[in-house]
Amino acid sequence: MQKNGGRWYGVLSLALLVAAATFAASGAVAADRVRIAAQKTGTLAWELDVLKAHGLDRQADIAIETTELASTEAGKIALESGSVDLMLSDWLWVTRERALGDDVVFFPYSSALGAVMVPAYAPIGGIADLKGKKLAVAGGPLDKSWLLLQALARRSGIDLKTEANVVYGAPPLLQQKALQGETDATLTFWNFCAELEGAGMRRAVAMDDVVKSLGAVGPVAMVGYVFNGKWAAHNRSLLDRFFAVTKEAKDILANSPDEWQRLAPRVAANGEGALDVYRQRYLEGIPRRPLDAEIADARTLYKVLADIGGADLVGQARELDPGTFYTPGSTE
Repeated sequence: MQKNGGRWYGVLSLALLVAAATFAASGAVAADRVRIAAQKTGTLAWELDVLKAHGLDRQADIAIETTELASTEAGKIALESGSVDLMLSDWLWVTRERALGDDVVFFPYSSALGAVMVPAYAPIGGIADLKGKKLAVAGGPLDKSWLLLQALARRSGIDLKTEANVVYGAPPLLQQKALQGETDATLTFWNFCAELEGAGMRRAVAMDDVVKSLGAVGPVAMVGYVFNGKWAAHNRSLLDRFFAVTKEAKDILANSPDEWQRLAPRVAANGEGALDVYRQRYLEGIPRRPLDAEIADARTLYKVLADIGGADLVGQARELDPGTFYTPGSTE
């Protein structure tokens, strides 16, 4: 009995070892989960596609669960409810939420900004030329780019709200109206600018020039990863690995035109040459500056936005909260 028992014990031990090895090889043990909210047509969805296609998530032992949402507002709700761990938003919203007691933090994702787009032949070359023109603004009266454009115009004694014929609307609608010639100029988000550039329109006022004129030293990453500070404190290793593999995905997109051809159906660029414009503008928006430089410029622009947008935009937070930006290796 002892011999048989020992033999069966050995067989059982071997079986358990094989099962454990198989389970570990499947990635079920090592992979850390991160739940991400991403817009289906947004650049984060492109990067996650590249990341998974090249197996970067598996190499970093990360299991990525993506929830596709229709808007940034839906992502905010998902984050606040705890149904996702991470989403994209801006440091303006993060500071406002922190003033309300919500422990959210921000880490730079993209400095790609929009522009005022005009027909190629239009006699509009700067802000002063917008006086008396029909100016379409994507988003609404509190859109950040619109407020920054107004702030710069005021420094030249121009009140765009009263001196231009301003209309607001959703970016896709304004894109169509611009192509149909129903507006003289259109201030819209960078990806819609790419579509309009691909259709032959040009940039009359680039928002990256506007932010520099307002005091920013370099390109400002106004969009970033947003997540809970306490969650970050317990998942530093996961975040470090996630940021590392998303950087690898960005590098692939920066160096491989073929990757863009593979992504073309997801990007859904319209018009000849539009995909090349998308690639150019996306690459221009990859953050490359030290975190301290990003924080300094965010602090400068926040004051501009708080001054012109008031409490409707920033609530009671008149200055950028010191804990807004997440610093890898810290709790905030």
